[in-house]
Amino acid sequence: MSRPPHPSDRPAPSDGRLVLDAEAVRDWSARTAEALGRERAAIDAINVFPVADGDTGTNLHLTADAAHRAVEAVFAAPGATGGSAPDTADAVRAMAHGALLGARGNSGTILSQLLRGMAAVLADGADGDHLARALAAAADSARAAVAHPEEGTILTVAAAAAHRCAAGGPLPEVAASAYEGARTALAATPGQLAALGRAGVVDAGGRGLVTVLGALLETVTGRAPAPLPPTAPAPAAHPAPEPCGPHNQGPAYEVLYLLEADDEAVALLRARLDALGDSLVVVGGDGLWNVHVHTDDAGAAVEAGIEAGRPHRVRVTHFASTAPGPGTHAPADATRDPAGTPGTAERAPRAVVAVLPGEGLAGLCAEAGATTVQTRPGEPPADGELLDAVRRAHAREVVLLPNDADLRAAAATAAERARAEGIRVALIPTRAAVQGIAALAVHEPGRSFDEDVVAMTAAAGATRYAELAVAARRSFTSAGVCQAGDVLGLIEGDVAVIGQDLTATARTVLDRMLQAGGELVTLVVADGTPPGLADTLEAHVRRGYLAVDTVTYHAGEGAPPLLIGVE
Repeated sequence: MSRPPHPSDRPAPSDGRLVLDAEAVRDWSARTAEALGRERAAIDAINVFPVADGDTGTNLHLTADAAHRAVEAVFAAPGATGGSAPDTADAVRAMAHGALLGARGNSGTILSQLLRGMAAVLADGADGDHLARALAAAADSARAAVAHPEEGTILTVAAAAAHRCAAGGPLPEVAASAYEGARTALAATPGQLAALGRAGVVDAGGRGLVTVLGALLETVTGRAPAPLPPTAPAPAAHPAPEPCGPHNQGPAYEVLYLLEADDEAVALLRARLDALGDSLVVVGGDGLWNVHVHTDDAGAAVEAGIEAGRPHRVRVTHFASTAPGPGTHAPADATRDPAGTPGTAERAPRAVVAVLPGEGLAGLCAEAGATTVQTRPGEPPADGELLDAVRRAHAREVVLLPNDADLRAAAATAAERARAEGIRVALIPTRAAVQGIAALAVHEPGRSFDEDVVAMTAAAGATRYAELAVAARRSFTSAGVCQAGDVLGLIEGDVAVIGQDLTATARTVLDRMLQAGGELVTLVVADGTPPGLADTLEAHVRRGYLAVDTVTYHAGEGAPPLLIGVE
């Protein structure tokens, strides 16, 4: 996408603009991205809360840049709005959606929710009174998205901006009042938050929000706001000592991901993530959310997302990559031999245990180093059999891949029993063998356990899955009534296609899955399928989807006729 002209290259809007029209939103998004890019380093330098990792300015700039690109995309594709130029509602919704998709870090995630709150009001009107109400809605929605709000942060600055302009009025006056309210609140943040007071700086996120509102003021008045005082603290002759103890020892990881889930699942996710860490922010709505949390158990945070819905664009940052994370050292207690009894044999550092249908697929994963449990038709393994496999892996750390939604309870029980024996177990809730294959493909024993689990969980979560089966009897399905002998195409566990021919049904299922995009198709073919099925499907993908690769595995006996994965 070509970038629009630099804001300074475009004529400034006339004074007294009465409404924030689509072109003004476009200008505001461009000025915001440019200003945050210009001030990125200065904001990074004062980033001490919630984690002093020096990236708040960078995260705000990347979030604003994503928002601006989304607005430009709306203007570049007027056909998407019925053949006419976009209106204010199109522009502000695009700005908010782009920020949601591109949000980075704690501050960027909160900024995306502020923009979303504003868009909900500005879509109905964009004069000064609407802007005042939009800023109030933004402040309220952002505060609601943070699990444990703190005063002296971007939330405080947003609330002050909304309060200062609450009476409404002409658009330029509202924008000016909001900016001055935010600026005044920012100056007071060192006295509200101890970490800022000790460092002698204002809040970095709040400083970024003042920049955003300054860009808005410049858009509606044509005048740049007065520059803020220098942001870097003056060096102290005798710096105040940092407090000691657990308060100053934050979680090891920052975890972010986009999540497709309904409101009820997200409410449960919030509670689970709140127990796992801090700095929890969950923003979004209408089925799409951006999740941010600081935690010591990055794998569990991503696993919680998989249980709630479909996470993607998973990003994990280790705050101190040179320091060992909690629990990364195995306990120096008695080991167990492969039979599960106490002994002196040295355990391997890490192993993967995978439950798989078909001897061929089990053999393939065993060759890749996994300890496998082969399922038998109609006889799912119990938790005791899974526990035996974990013991047989004879490792201090084990990643367990159940590869079947119906095995989740048994796998969870086996994992808990193994942990009681001193084995560190991470359960990745894979729901199909193709998800397990994707996870195993990115397994790296050389990296830390948490990082390995996160990478494997992300690969599994990014893999959509399907299965072809033959109906044993007449029954009602989500795709209609099937008869005994019909071929059923199940996508993500639900019957989506009913056909009479395995190859034709497989093509239909593939097409439906690839409508949502994909880069790699995995085909797992069992014995007894029509000759040439895999070749036919590979050719179908090559003809219709030029940028998609295909890989085929043979499952042998005991597996469904065909398993499909799309990454």
